[in-house]
Amino acid sequence: MNNSHYILYTLVMAAVTYLIRMLPLVFIRRKIESRFLRSFLYYIPYAVLGAMTFPAIFYSTSGMISAAVGCAVAVILAWFGRGLMTVATSACAAVFIVEAILTLL
Repeated sequence: MNNSHYILYTLVMAAVTYLIRMLPLVFIRRKIESRFLRSFLYYIPYAVLGAMTFPAIFYSTSGMISAAVGCAVAVILAWFGRGLMTVATSACAAVFIVEAILTLL
């Protein structure tokens, strides 16, 4: 593949991204009054992030057991209001420990 393909692909991605962000601003001029629609739009980023993150969690480790333990540690710590760095570091440490134990067995 030559560079012209990459440039074309980048331009298409930029146009699609721009249209997705620009169209609501053009067509929706007034405040959204519907409480359902406002709450729906509020939670979309969280739903998309969850849909992208959870498959990556379970396929990024060498085994499903260590991934489940890391996910459980992250969910528990996040539930109790710990910070992002604490949650991520603890989940990584839990996965590391479980995988180390599983390799010894």
